[in-house]
Amino acid sequence: VSPASERLRYILGEDDEPPNPTLFTEMDTLQHDGEEMEWKESARWIKFEEKVEEGGERWSKPHVSTLSLHSLFELRTCLQTGTVLLDLDGYSLPQIIDDVIEKQIEDGLLKPELREKISYVLLRKHRHQTKKPIHRSLADIGKSVSSNTSESLGSNLRPVASLSLCSTKLVRMVFPQGKHSFGNSGGHAQSRSMNDISDTPSTDQLKNKFIKKIPKDAEASNVLVGEVEFLEKPFVAFVRLLQATMLGGVTEVPVPTRFLFILLGPAGKAKSYNEIGRAIATLMVDDLFSDVAYKARDREDLIAGIDEFLDEVIVLPPGEWDPNIRIEPPKKVPSAEKRKSVFSLNEVGQMNGTAGGAGAGGGGGGSDDGEMPEVHEIGEELTWTGRFCGGLYLDIKRKLPWFPSDFYEGFHIQSISAILFIYLGCITNAITFGGLLGDATDNYQGVMESFLGTAMAGSMFCLFAGQPLIILSSTGPILIFEKLLFDFSKGNGIDYMEFRLWIGLHSALQCLILVATDASFIIKYITRFTEEGFSTLISFIFIYDAIKKMIGAFKYYPINSDFKPDYVTMYKCECIAPDPGEYTSFSA
Repeated sequence: VSPASERLRYILGEDDEPPNPTLFTEMDTLQHDGEEMEWKESARWIKFEEKVEEGGERWSKPHVSTLSLHSLFELRTCLQTGTVLLDLDGYSLPQIIDDVIEKQIEDGLLKPELREKISYVLLRKHRHQTKKPIHRSLADIGKSVSSNTSESLGSNLRPVASLSLCSTKLVRMVFPQGKHSFGNSGGHAQSRSMNDISDTPSTDQLKNKFIKKIPKDAEASNVLVGEVEFLEKPFVAFVRLLQATMLGGVTEVPVPTRFLFILLGPAGKAKSYNEIGRAIATLMVDDLFSDVAYKARDREDLIAGIDEFLDEVIVLPPGEWDPNIRIEPPKKVPSAEKRKSVFSLNEVGQMNGTAGGAGAGGGGGGSDDGEMPEVHEIGEELTWTGRFCGGLYLDIKRKLPWFPSDFYEGFHIQSISAILFIYLGCITNAITFGGLLGDATDNYQGVMESFLGTAMAGSMFCLFAGQPLIILSSTGPILIFEKLLFDFSKGNGIDYMEFRLWIGLHSALQCLILVATDASFIIKYITRFTEEGFSTLISFIFIYDAIKKMIGAFKYYPINSDFKPDYVTMYKCECIAPDPGEYTSFSA
Protein backbone atom coordinates (compact mmCIF):
# COMPACT_ATOMS: atom_id res chain seq x y z
CA VAL A 1 0.00 0.00 0.00
CA SER A 2 1.42 3.38 -1.03
CA PRO A 3 1.73 6.19 1.56
CA ALA A 4 -0.94 8.16 -0.32
CA SER A 5 -3.39 5.24 -0.10
CA GLU A 6 -2.60 4.80 3.58
CA ARG A 7 -3.35 8.47 4.19
CA LEU A 8 -6.59 8.45 2.18
CA ARG A 9 -7.78 5.34 4.00
CA TYR A 10 -8.21 7.33 7.19
CA ILE A 11 -9.77 10.29 5.36
CA LEU A 12 -12.38 8.28 3.47
CA GLY A 13 -12.77 5.38 5.87
CA GLU A 14 -16.02 6.46 7.52
CA ASP A 15 -18.93 4.89 5.63
CA ASP A 16 -21.73 6.39 7.73
CA GLU A 17 -21.28 9.95 6.44
CA PRO A 18 -23.80 11.31 3.89
CA PRO A 19 -22.59 11.53 0.27
CA ASN A 20 -21.00 14.77 -0.84
CA PRO A 21 -22.90 17.04 -3.26
CA THR A 22 -22.29 16.88 -6.99
CA LEU A 23 -19.67 19.41 -8.11
CA PHE A 24 -20.15 21.68 -11.11
CA THR A 25 -16.76 23.05 -12.15
CA GLU A 26 -16.23 26.12 -14.31
CA MET A 27 -12.89 27.39 -15.60
CA ASP A 28 -12.48 31.07 -16.52
CA THR A 29 -9.41 32.51 -18.23
CA LEU A 30 -8.22 36.12 -18.00
CA GLN A 31 -8.71 38.07 -21.23
CA HIS A 32 -6.88 41.34 -22.03
CA ASP A 33 -8.33 44.03 -24.27
CA GLY A 34 -5.95 46.93 -23.99
CA GLU A 35 -6.29 48.24 -20.45
CA GLU A 36 -9.58 46.41 -19.99
CA MET A 37 -9.59 42.92 -18.47
CA GLU A 38 -12.31 40.36 -17.93
CA TRP A 39 -12.69 36.70 -17.03
CA LYS A 40 -14.10 34.62 -19.86
CA GLU A 41 -15.59 31.17 -19.38
CA SER A 42 -13.59 28.64 -21.42
CA ALA A 43 -14.70 25.20 -20.14
CA ARG A 44 -17.08 23.51 -17.73
CA TRP A 45 -17.48 20.10 -16.13
CA ILE A 46 -20.28 18.12 -14.51
CA LYS A 47 -18.87 14.67 -15.12
CA PHE A 48 -17.21 15.26 -18.49
CA GLU A 49 -15.58 18.30 -20.06
CA GLU A 50 -17.27 20.78 -22.38
CA LYS A 51 -15.15 23.40 -24.14
CA VAL A 52 -16.08 26.65 -25.79
CA GLU A 53 -15.40 26.05 -29.49
CA GLU A 54 -12.81 28.17 -31.27
CA GLY A 55 -15.46 30.48 -32.74
CA GLY A 56 -16.70 31.17 -29.21
CA GLU A 57 -20.35 30.77 -30.17
CA ARG A 58 -21.25 27.29 -28.92
CA TRP A 59 -20.26 24.51 -26.55
CA SER A 60 -18.61 21.30 -27.64
CA LYS A 61 -20.09 17.89 -26.92
CA PRO A 62 -19.19 16.41 -23.52
CA HIS A 63 -15.98 14.40 -23.78
CA VAL A 64 -13.42 12.70 -21.58
CA SER A 65 -10.72 15.12 -20.44
CA THR A 66 -7.26 14.33 -21.79
CA LEU A 67 -4.54 15.82 -19.59
CA SER A 68 -0.81 16.00 -19.99
CA LEU A 69 1.18 14.24 -17.31
CA HIS A 70 3.35 17.34 -16.94
CA SER A 71 0.33 19.47 -16.02
CA LEU A 72 -0.56 17.08 -13.18
CA PHE A 73 2.97 17.31 -11.79
CA GLU A 74 2.87 21.11 -12.08
CA LEU A 75 -0.47 21.14 -10.26
CA ARG A 76 1.05 19.04 -7.49
CA THR A 77 3.88 21.57 -7.21
CA CYS A 78 1.38 24.45 -7.12
CA LEU A 79 -0.46 22.91 -4.16
CA GLN A 80 2.84 22.25 -2.38
CA THR A 81 4.11 25.83 -2.71
CA GLY A 82 0.91 27.88 -2.96
CA THR A 83 -1.68 28.96 -0.40
CA VAL A 84 -4.19 26.39 0.84
CA LEU A 85 -7.12 27.66 2.93
CA LEU A 86 -9.50 24.97 4.17
CA ASP A 87 -12.87 25.78 5.76
CA LEU A 88 -12.55 29.52 5.16
CA ASP A 89 -15.52 31.44 6.53
CA GLY A 90 -16.28 33.48 3.41
CA TYR A 91 -19.43 35.44 2.66
CA SER A 92 -18.45 37.41 -0.47
CA LEU A 93 -15.83 37.34 -3.20
CA PRO A 94 -14.00 40.54 -2.09
CA GLN A 95 -13.65 39.17 1.46
CA ILE A 96 -12.36 35.81 0.16
CA ILE A 97 -9.84 37.56 -2.11
CA ASP A 98 -8.64 39.74 0.77
CA ASP A 99 -8.11 36.72 3.03
CA VAL A 100 -6.17 34.88 0.30
CA ILE A 101 -3.93 37.90 -0.41
CA GLU A 102 -3.34 38.50 3.30
CA LYS A 103 -2.31 34.87 3.75
CA GLN A 104 0.09 35.14 0.80
CA ILE A 105 1.68 38.27 2.26
CA GLU A 106 2.02 36.65 5.72
CA ASP A 107 3.76 33.62 4.19
CA GLY A 108 6.10 35.82 2.17
CA LEU A 109 4.71 34.62 -1.17
CA LEU A 110 3.49 38.04 -2.32
CA LYS A 111 4.91 41.53 -2.02
CA PRO A 112 2.58 43.91 -0.13
CA GLU A 113 2.72 46.51 -2.90
CA LEU A 114 1.05 44.04 -5.30
CA ARG A 115 -2.07 43.76 -3.16
CA GLU A 116 -4.03 46.35 -5.16
CA LYS A 117 -3.16 44.90 -8.54
CA ILE A 118 -4.04 41.33 -7.54
CA SER A 119 -7.35 42.48 -6.08
CA TYR A 120 -8.11 44.49 -9.19
CA VAL A 121 -7.46 41.51 -11.50
CA LEU A 122 -9.38 38.96 -9.45
CA LEU A 123 -12.45 41.18 -9.12
CA ARG A 124 -12.96 41.81 -12.83
CA LYS A 125 -16.29 40.95 -14.42
CA HIS A 126 -16.93 37.38 -15.57
CA ARG A 127 -18.32 36.89 -19.06
CA HIS A 128 -20.02 33.55 -19.58
CA GLN A 129 -20.87 31.79 -22.79
CA THR A 130 -24.42 33.18 -22.70
CA LYS A 131 -23.17 36.78 -22.66
CA LYS A 132 -21.92 38.94 -25.50
CA PRO A 133 -18.43 40.57 -25.48
CA ILE A 134 -17.80 43.90 -23.81
CA HIS A 135 -19.20 46.76 -25.85
CA ARG A 136 -16.46 49.07 -27.08
CA SER A 137 -18.43 52.19 -26.17
CA LEU A 138 -17.98 51.32 -22.51
CA ALA A 139 -14.20 51.34 -22.92
CA ASP A 140 -14.36 54.66 -24.75
CA ILE A 141 -16.42 56.13 -21.91
CA GLY A 142 -13.85 54.84 -19.43
CA LYS A 143 -10.97 56.43 -21.29
CA SER A 144 -12.73 59.79 -21.46
CA VAL A 145 -13.59 59.72 -17.76
CA SER A 146 -9.99 58.69 -16.99
CA SER A 147 -8.47 61.65 -18.83
CA ASN A 148 -10.88 64.19 -17.33
CA THR A 149 -10.42 62.87 -13.79
CA SER A 150 -6.63 62.77 -13.96
CA GLU A 151 -6.42 66.36 -15.24
CA SER A 152 -8.71 67.71 -12.53
CA LEU A 153 -7.00 65.92 -9.63
CA GLY A 154 -3.48 67.13 -10.42
CA SER A 155 -0.15 65.40 -10.77
CA ASN A 156 0.06 63.95 -7.22
CA LEU A 157 -2.80 61.52 -7.90
CA ARG A 158 -2.43 58.43 -10.05
CA PRO A 159 -5.62 56.98 -11.61
CA VAL A 160 -6.03 53.24 -11.38
CA ALA A 161 -7.04 51.71 -14.71
CA SER A 162 -10.37 50.39 -13.54
CA LEU A 163 -13.88 51.25 -14.42
CA SER A 164 -16.54 50.19 -11.93
CA LEU A 165 -20.26 50.32 -12.25
CA CYS A 166 -21.60 50.67 -8.72
CA SER A 167 -25.26 51.44 -8.03
CA THR A 168 -25.75 52.56 -11.67
CA LYS A 169 -23.09 55.33 -11.22
CA LEU A 170 -19.78 55.55 -13.03
CA VAL A 171 -17.02 55.70 -10.37
CA ARG A 172 -13.29 56.24 -10.96
CA MET A 173 -10.91 54.87 -8.29
CA VAL A 174 -7.77 56.99 -7.63
CA PHE A 175 -4.93 56.54 -5.16
CA PRO A 176 -1.89 58.71 -4.27
CA GLN A 177 1.35 57.81 -5.95
CA GLY A 178 3.73 55.53 -4.09
CA LYS A 179 3.26 52.34 -2.15
CA HIS A 180 -0.09 51.51 -0.60
CA SER A 181 -0.47 49.02 2.22
CA PHE A 182 -3.78 48.20 3.84
CA GLY A 183 -4.56 46.17 6.90
CA ASN A 184 -7.45 43.75 7.26
CA SER A 185 -9.78 46.55 8.34
CA GLY A 186 -9.29 48.64 5.21
CA GLY A 187 -8.62 45.82 2.76
CA HIS A 188 -12.22 44.65 2.54
CA ALA A 189 -13.48 48.13 1.78
CA GLN A 190 -10.87 48.65 -0.93
CA SER A 191 -11.58 45.30 -2.60
CA ARG A 192 -15.29 45.92 -2.44
CA SER A 193 -14.86 49.24 -4.24
CA MET A 194 -12.78 47.51 -6.92
CA ASN A 195 -15.40 44.78 -7.32
CA ASP A 196 -16.72 44.64 -10.88
CA ILE A 197 -18.91 41.55 -10.28
CA SER A 198 -22.53 41.72 -9.29
CA ASP A 199 -23.28 40.33 -5.83
CA THR A 200 -26.52 38.70 -7.00
CA PRO A 201 -27.16 36.33 -9.91
CA SER A 202 -27.90 38.12 -13.16
CA THR A 203 -30.91 37.57 -15.40
CA ASP A 204 -28.77 35.53 -17.81
CA GLN A 205 -27.79 33.20 -14.98
CA LEU A 206 -31.36 32.70 -13.81
CA LYS A 207 -32.62 32.03 -17.35
CA ASN A 208 -29.78 29.68 -18.28
CA LYS A 209 -31.38 26.34 -19.23
CA PHE A 210 -28.16 24.50 -18.40
CA ILE A 211 -29.29 24.55 -14.76
CA LYS A 212 -31.68 21.69 -15.64
CA LYS A 213 -28.69 19.37 -16.13
CA ILE A 214 -27.26 20.11 -12.68
CA PRO A 215 -28.66 18.37 -9.58
CA LYS A 216 -30.52 20.61 -7.15
CA ASP A 217 -28.08 20.11 -4.26
CA ALA A 218 -24.99 20.67 -6.42
CA GLU A 219 -22.15 22.99 -5.45
CA ALA A 220 -19.65 24.81 -7.64
CA SER A 221 -15.88 24.88 -7.86
CA ASN A 222 -14.45 27.85 -9.75
CA VAL A 223 -11.07 27.75 -11.46
CA LEU A 224 -9.47 31.09 -12.42
CA VAL A 225 -6.28 31.06 -14.52
CA GLY A 226 -4.48 33.84 -16.33
CA GLU A 227 -1.24 35.72 -16.96
CA VAL A 228 -0.33 39.25 -15.87
CA GLU A 229 2.69 41.48 -16.47
CA PHE A 230 3.44 42.57 -12.90
CA LEU A 231 4.09 39.13 -11.34
CA GLU A 232 7.52 37.55 -11.20
CA LYS A 233 6.34 34.18 -9.83
CA PRO A 234 2.96 32.44 -9.86
CA PHE A 235 0.17 33.40 -7.46
CA VAL A 236 -1.55 30.12 -6.48
CA ALA A 237 -4.38 29.58 -3.99
CA PHE A 238 -6.75 26.68 -3.24
CA VAL A 239 -9.73 27.65 -1.08
CA ARG A 240 -12.44 25.48 0.46
CA LEU A 241 -15.24 27.49 2.03
CA LEU A 242 -16.81 26.45 5.31
CA GLN A 243 -20.25 26.79 3.73
CA ALA A 244 -21.16 26.97 0.05
CA THR A 245 -21.76 30.65 -0.80
CA MET A 246 -23.37 32.40 -3.75
CA LEU A 247 -20.72 34.61 -5.34
CA GLY A 248 -22.96 36.51 -7.73
CA GLY A 249 -21.82 36.55 -11.33
CA VAL A 250 -18.75 34.32 -10.90
CA THR A 251 -20.51 31.11 -11.96
CA GLU A 252 -22.47 30.53 -15.15
CA VAL A 253 -25.49 29.21 -13.25
CA PRO A 254 -26.81 30.26 -9.81
CA VAL A 255 -25.03 27.51 -7.87
CA PRO A 256 -23.27 28.21 -4.54
CA THR A 257 -19.47 28.01 -4.67
CA ARG A 258 -17.59 25.67 -2.34
CA PHE A 259 -14.11 25.56 -3.89
CA LEU A 260 -11.97 28.23 -5.52
CA PHE A 261 -8.65 27.68 -7.32
CA ILE A 262 -6.66 30.71 -8.47
CA LEU A 263 -3.57 30.65 -10.67
CA LEU A 264 -2.02 33.91 -11.87
CA GLY A 265 1.46 33.86 -13.33
CA PRO A 266 3.99 35.86 -15.32
CA ALA A 267 3.25 36.51 -18.97
CA GLY A 268 4.35 34.03 -21.61
CA LYS A 269 3.02 30.75 -20.19
CA ALA A 270 -0.71 31.00 -20.83
CA LYS A 271 -0.94 27.51 -22.33
CA SER A 272 0.75 25.97 -19.29
CA TYR A 273 -1.58 27.82 -16.91
CA ASN A 274 -4.58 26.69 -18.93
CA GLU A 275 -3.50 23.02 -18.74
CA ILE A 276 -2.98 23.27 -14.97
CA GLY A 277 -6.48 24.75 -14.66
CA ARG A 278 -7.94 21.89 -16.72
CA ALA A 279 -6.08 19.42 -14.51
CA ILE A 280 -7.53 20.75 -11.22
CA ALA A 281 -11.00 21.05 -12.81
CA THR A 282 -10.88 17.41 -13.95
CA LEU A 283 -9.74 16.34 -10.50
CA MET A 284 -12.60 18.22 -8.84
CA VAL A 285 -15.23 16.23 -10.78
CA ASP A 286 -13.42 12.94 -10.12
CA ASP A 287 -15.49 10.99 -7.59
CA LEU A 288 -12.52 10.00 -5.44
CA PHE A 289 -10.65 13.31 -5.43
CA SER A 290 -13.81 15.34 -4.79
CA ASP A 291 -14.36 13.32 -1.60
CA VAL A 292 -10.75 14.01 -0.64
CA ALA A 293 -11.25 17.74 -1.29
CA TYR A 294 -14.33 17.81 0.95
CA LYS A 295 -12.67 15.87 3.80
CA ALA A 296 -9.06 17.05 3.56
CA ARG A 297 -7.57 18.30 6.82
CA ASP A 298 -4.43 19.93 5.42
CA ARG A 299 -2.31 20.43 2.33
CA GLU A 300 -0.81 16.94 2.51
CA ASP A 301 -4.23 15.31 2.17
CA LEU A 302 -4.81 17.10 -1.13
CA ILE A 303 -1.39 16.07 -2.41
CA ALA A 304 -2.14 12.47 -1.39
CA GLY A 305 -5.34 12.69 -3.46
CA ILE A 306 -3.32 13.81 -6.49
CA ASP A 307 -0.81 10.98 -5.94
CA GLU A 308 -3.62 8.44 -5.83
CA PHE A 309 -5.06 9.93 -9.03
CA LEU A 310 -1.63 9.64 -10.66
CA ASP A 311 -1.45 5.97 -9.65
CA GLU A 312 -4.55 5.28 -11.75
CA VAL A 313 -3.69 7.51 -14.72
CA ILE A 314 -3.10 5.79 -18.06
CA VAL A 315 -0.48 7.45 -20.28
CA LEU A 316 -0.76 7.32 -24.06
CA PRO A 317 2.43 7.65 -26.15
CA PRO A 318 2.58 11.02 -27.95
CA GLY A 319 3.17 9.55 -31.42
CA GLU A 320 0.46 6.90 -31.23
CA TRP A 321 -2.66 9.08 -31.15
CA ASP A 322 -3.92 12.55 -32.01
CA PRO A 323 -4.52 14.71 -28.90
CA ASN A 324 -7.07 16.78 -30.84
CA ILE A 325 -9.40 13.77 -31.08
CA ARG A 326 -12.02 13.97 -28.35
CA ILE A 327 -12.85 10.74 -26.59
CA GLU A 328 -16.58 10.12 -26.36
CA PRO A 329 -17.98 9.38 -22.88
CA PRO A 330 -18.59 5.66 -22.27
CA LYS A 331 -22.15 4.42 -22.56
CA LYS A 332 -21.87 3.01 -19.05
CA VAL A 333 -19.67 4.92 -16.61
CA PRO A 334 -17.75 2.60 -14.26
CA SER A 335 -18.91 2.83 -10.68
CA ALA A 336 -16.77 4.86 -8.29
CA GLU A 337 -17.80 2.66 -5.35
CA LYS A 338 -15.22 0.06 -6.32
CA ARG A 339 -12.42 2.67 -6.15
CA LYS A 340 -13.70 4.08 -2.87
CA SER A 341 -14.14 0.64 -1.27
CA VAL A 342 -10.37 0.18 -1.30
CA PHE A 343 -10.08 2.94 1.30
CA SER A 344 -12.84 1.61 3.56
CA LEU A 345 -11.69 0.75 7.09
CA ASN A 346 -13.83 -2.40 6.88
CA GLU A 347 -11.60 -3.77 4.12
CA VAL A 348 -8.18 -3.05 5.60
CA GLY A 349 -7.43 -6.73 5.93
CA GLN A 350 -8.30 -7.42 2.32
CA MET A 351 -5.75 -4.91 1.00
CA ASN A 352 -2.72 -6.69 2.45
CA GLY A 353 -2.66 -10.06 0.74
CA THR A 354 -6.16 -11.42 1.39
CA ALA A 355 -7.61 -13.43 -1.48
CA GLY A 356 -9.68 -11.31 -3.82
CA GLY A 357 -12.50 -13.83 -3.89
CA ALA A 358 -13.26 -13.35 -0.22
CA GLY A 359 -13.85 -9.65 -0.66
CA ALA A 360 -15.96 -10.14 -3.76
CA GLY A 361 -18.14 -12.86 -2.35
CA GLY A 362 -19.14 -11.10 0.83
CA GLY A 363 -21.05 -8.30 -0.81
CA GLY A 364 -23.99 -10.33 -2.00
CA GLY A 365 -22.80 -10.58 -5.60
CA GLY A 366 -22.41 -8.20 -8.48
CA SER A 367 -20.02 -5.66 -6.97
CA ASP A 368 -17.03 -6.44 -9.18
CA ASP A 369 -18.63 -5.45 -12.46
CA GLY A 370 -20.19 -2.25 -11.15
CA GLU A 371 -23.79 -3.43 -11.59
CA MET A 372 -24.99 -3.17 -7.99
CA PRO A 373 -24.84 0.63 -7.59
CA GLU A 374 -27.04 1.13 -10.69
CA VAL A 375 -29.61 -1.42 -9.50
CA HIS A 376 -29.60 0.25 -6.09
CA GLU A 377 -30.26 3.67 -7.61
CA ILE A 378 -33.12 2.31 -9.71
CA GLY A 379 -34.53 0.60 -6.65
CA GLU A 380 -34.48 3.85 -4.71
CA GLU A 381 -36.24 5.68 -7.52
CA LEU A 382 -38.94 3.00 -7.97
CA THR A 383 -40.02 2.70 -4.35
CA TRP A 384 -43.51 1.88 -3.17
CA THR A 385 -45.00 5.02 -1.62
CA GLY A 386 -47.70 3.20 0.35
CA ARG A 387 -50.35 5.77 -0.69
CA PHE A 388 -53.21 5.52 -3.15
CA CYS A 389 -51.94 6.95 -6.45
CA GLY A 390 -48.82 8.14 -4.62
CA GLY A 391 -46.51 7.43 -7.55
CA LEU A 392 -48.87 9.21 -9.95
CA TYR A 393 -48.90 12.25 -7.65
CA LEU A 394 -45.10 12.35 -7.57
CA ASP A 395 -44.91 12.00 -11.36
CA ILE A 396 -47.28 14.93 -11.82
CA LYS A 397 -45.35 16.98 -9.26
CA ARG A 398 -42.06 16.38 -11.08
CA LYS A 399 -43.54 16.98 -14.52
CA LEU A 400 -45.74 20.02 -13.87
CA PRO A 401 -42.96 22.71 -13.89
CA TRP A 402 -41.84 21.58 -17.38
CA PHE A 403 -45.29 20.93 -18.84
CA PRO A 404 -45.77 24.34 -20.58
CA SER A 405 -42.28 24.24 -22.11
CA ASP A 406 -43.08 20.89 -23.74
CA PHE A 407 -45.57 22.76 -25.93
CA TYR A 408 -43.92 26.06 -26.79
CA GLU A 409 -40.49 24.49 -27.32
CA GLY A 410 -42.11 22.31 -29.97
CA PHE A 411 -42.35 25.41 -32.18
CA HIS A 412 -38.60 26.01 -31.99
CA ILE A 413 -36.71 25.73 -35.26
CA GLN A 414 -34.45 23.02 -33.83
CA SER A 415 -37.46 20.82 -33.09
CA ILE A 416 -38.55 20.51 -36.72
CA SER A 417 -36.05 17.77 -37.59
CA ALA A 418 -37.04 15.74 -34.52
CA ILE A 419 -40.76 16.16 -35.32
CA LEU A 420 -40.25 14.98 -38.91
CA PHE A 421 -38.17 12.03 -37.76
CA ILE A 422 -40.78 10.90 -35.22
CA TYR A 423 -43.59 11.43 -37.75
CA LEU A 424 -41.88 9.31 -40.40
CA GLY A 425 -41.02 6.67 -37.81
CA CYS A 426 -44.66 6.41 -36.71
CA ILE A 427 -46.18 6.44 -40.20
CA THR A 428 -43.84 3.82 -41.66
CA ASN A 429 -44.42 1.57 -38.68
CA ALA A 430 -48.19 1.97 -39.02
CA ILE A 431 -48.08 1.13 -42.74
CA THR A 432 -45.87 -1.95 -42.27
CA PHE A 433 -47.69 -3.52 -39.35
CA GLY A 434 -51.07 -2.34 -40.65
CA GLY A 435 -50.58 -4.38 -43.79
CA LEU A 436 -49.45 -7.42 -41.80
CA LEU A 437 -52.41 -7.05 -39.43
CA GLY A 438 -54.75 -6.93 -42.42
CA ASP A 439 -53.37 -10.24 -43.71
CA ALA A 440 -53.57 -11.83 -40.25
CA THR A 441 -57.13 -10.72 -39.42
CA ASP A 442 -58.86 -10.82 -42.83
CA ASN A 443 -58.71 -7.00 -42.94
CA TYR A 444 -60.64 -6.52 -39.70
CA GLN A 445 -57.60 -4.45 -38.71
CA GLY A 446 -55.71 -2.91 -41.61
CA VAL A 447 -53.62 0.13 -42.52
CA MET A 448 -56.38 2.68 -41.92
CA GLU A 449 -57.26 1.23 -38.53
CA SER A 450 -53.56 1.23 -37.63
CA PHE A 451 -53.28 4.91 -38.67
CA LEU A 452 -56.29 5.93 -36.63
CA GLY A 453 -55.28 3.95 -33.54
CA THR A 454 -51.71 5.30 -33.62
CA ALA A 455 -52.93 8.91 -33.98
CA MET A 456 -55.50 8.73 -31.19
CA ALA A 457 -53.40 6.74 -28.73
CA GLY A 458 -50.28 8.79 -29.48
CA SER A 459 -52.06 12.12 -28.93
CA MET A 460 -53.59 11.06 -25.63
CA PHE A 461 -50.36 9.48 -24.44
CA CYS A 462 -48.20 12.52 -25.23
CA LEU A 463 -50.66 14.88 -23.52
CA PHE A 464 -50.86 12.95 -20.25
CA ALA A 465 -47.75 10.75 -20.01
CA GLY A 466 -44.81 12.61 -21.49
CA GLN A 467 -42.57 9.57 -21.93
CA PRO A 468 -41.11 9.79 -25.45
CA LEU A 469 -39.36 6.39 -25.41
CA ILE A 470 -42.54 4.31 -25.49
CA ILE A 471 -43.42 2.72 -28.87
CA LEU A 472 -46.95 3.88 -29.60
CA SER A 473 -47.81 1.80 -32.67
CA SER A 474 -48.00 -1.92 -33.38
CA THR A 475 -45.02 -4.17 -32.81
CA GLY A 476 -44.08 -7.77 -33.46
CA PRO A 477 -45.60 -9.17 -30.25
CA ILE A 478 -48.86 -7.30 -30.93
CA LEU A 479 -48.99 -8.73 -34.45
CA ILE A 480 -48.56 -12.28 -33.17
CA PHE A 481 -51.14 -11.72 -30.42
CA GLU A 482 -53.72 -10.41 -32.90
CA LYS A 483 -53.10 -13.33 -35.26
CA LEU A 484 -53.50 -15.93 -32.52
CA LEU A 485 -56.57 -14.14 -31.16
CA PHE A 486 -58.19 -14.05 -34.60
CA ASP A 487 -57.52 -17.75 -35.18
CA PHE A 488 -58.92 -18.56 -31.73
CA SER A 489 -62.06 -16.50 -32.33
CA LYS A 490 -62.60 -17.99 -35.77
CA GLY A 491 -62.14 -21.55 -34.52
CA ASN A 492 -64.56 -21.12 -31.61
CA GLY A 493 -67.25 -19.07 -33.35
CA ILE A 494 -66.59 -15.85 -31.36
CA ASP A 495 -67.05 -12.37 -32.79
CA TYR A 496 -63.41 -11.18 -33.13
CA MET A 497 -64.11 -7.40 -32.90
CA GLU A 498 -66.32 -7.73 -29.82
CA PHE A 499 -63.78 -10.04 -28.18
CA ARG A 500 -61.01 -7.55 -28.97
CA LEU A 501 -62.98 -4.68 -27.40
CA TRP A 502 -63.37 -6.49 -24.07
CA ILE A 503 -59.67 -7.37 -24.05
CA GLY A 504 -58.82 -3.67 -24.50
CA LEU A 505 -61.13 -2.61 -21.67
CA HIS A 506 -59.66 -5.29 -19.42
CA SER A 507 -56.11 -4.12 -20.22
CA ALA A 508 -57.03 -0.49 -19.47
CA LEU A 509 -58.53 -1.51 -16.11
CA GLN A 510 -55.35 -3.43 -15.25
CA CYS A 511 -53.20 -0.40 -16.08
CA LEU A 512 -55.30 1.85 -13.84
CA ILE A 513 -55.00 -0.61 -10.94
CA LEU A 514 -51.22 -0.87 -11.41
CA VAL A 515 -50.88 2.94 -11.40
CA ALA A 516 -53.13 3.41 -8.36
CA THR A 517 -51.23 0.80 -6.30
CA ASP A 518 -47.70 1.86 -7.36
CA ALA A 519 -47.11 -1.64 -8.69
CA SER A 520 -44.49 -0.37 -11.14
CA PHE A 521 -41.84 -0.70 -8.41
CA ILE A 522 -41.98 -4.47 -8.98
CA ILE A 523 -39.93 -3.90 -12.16
CA LYS A 524 -36.75 -3.71 -10.07
CA TYR A 525 -37.14 -7.44 -9.40
CA ILE A 526 -37.37 -8.28 -13.12
CA THR A 527 -34.02 -9.43 -14.43
CA ARG A 528 -32.70 -9.64 -17.96
CA PHE A 529 -33.61 -13.35 -18.01
CA THR A 530 -37.30 -12.42 -18.19
CA GLU A 531 -36.72 -10.04 -21.08
CA GLU A 532 -34.57 -12.52 -23.00
CA GLY A 533 -37.10 -15.33 -22.45
CA PHE A 534 -39.93 -13.23 -23.84
CA SER A 535 -37.82 -12.13 -26.81
CA THR A 536 -36.90 -15.75 -27.54
CA LEU A 537 -40.58 -16.72 -27.59
CA ILE A 538 -41.40 -13.95 -30.08
CA SER A 539 -38.44 -14.94 -32.27
CA PHE A 540 -39.51 -18.60 -32.38
CA ILE A 541 -43.05 -17.60 -33.34
CA PHE A 542 -41.80 -15.46 -36.24
CA ILE A 543 -39.44 -18.21 -37.41
CA TYR A 544 -42.27 -20.77 -37.23
CA ASP A 545 -44.59 -18.53 -39.30
CA ALA A 546 -41.91 -17.97 -41.93
CA ILE A 547 -41.23 -21.71 -42.33
CA LYS A 548 -44.97 -22.45 -42.38
CA LYS A 549 -45.56 -19.95 -45.20
CA MET A 550 -42.65 -21.34 -47.19
CA ILE A 551 -43.98 -24.91 -46.88
CA GLY A 552 -47.48 -23.71 -47.85
CA ALA A 553 -46.10 -22.08 -50.98
CA PHE A 554 -44.58 -25.42 -52.06
CA LYS A 555 -47.94 -27.14 -51.54
CA TYR A 556 -49.83 -24.52 -53.56
CA TYR A 557 -47.21 -24.50 -56.31
CA PRO A 558 -45.89 -28.11 -56.32
CA ILE A 559 -42.64 -29.05 -58.00
CA ASN A 560 -42.96 -31.31 -61.06
CA SER A 561 -40.67 -34.14 -60.13
CA ASP A 562 -41.24 -35.89 -63.48
CA PHE A 563 -39.87 -33.00 -65.47
CA LYS A 564 -37.13 -34.10 -67.88
CA PRO A 565 -34.91 -31.35 -69.29
CA ASP A 566 -33.89 -33.47 -72.28
CA TYR A 567 -37.48 -33.61 -73.54
CA VAL A 568 -38.14 -29.89 -73.18
CA THR A 569 -38.57 -29.41 -76.94
CA MET A 570 -41.06 -32.27 -77.13
CA TYR A 571 -43.48 -30.80 -74.59
CA LYS A 572 -46.54 -29.11 -76.03
CA CYS A 573 -49.65 -27.38 -74.75
CA GLU A 574 -52.91 -27.44 -76.68
CA CYS A 575 -56.58 -26.89 -75.90
CA ILE A 576 -58.96 -29.83 -76.61
CA ALA A 577 -62.75 -29.52 -76.51
CA PRO A 578 -64.49 -31.96 -74.16
CA ASP A 579 -66.18 -35.00 -75.60
CA PRO A 580 -69.99 -34.42 -75.64
CA GLY A 581 -70.59 -38.14 -75.14
CA GLU A 582 -69.22 -37.99 -71.62
CA TYR A 583 -72.07 -35.70 -70.51
CA THR A 584 -75.20 -37.57 -71.64
CA SER A 585 -77.73 -36.28 -69.18
CA PHE A 586 -78.18 -33.19 -67.07
CA SER A 587 -80.60 -32.72 -64.25
CA ALA A 588 -82.88 -29.75 -64.08
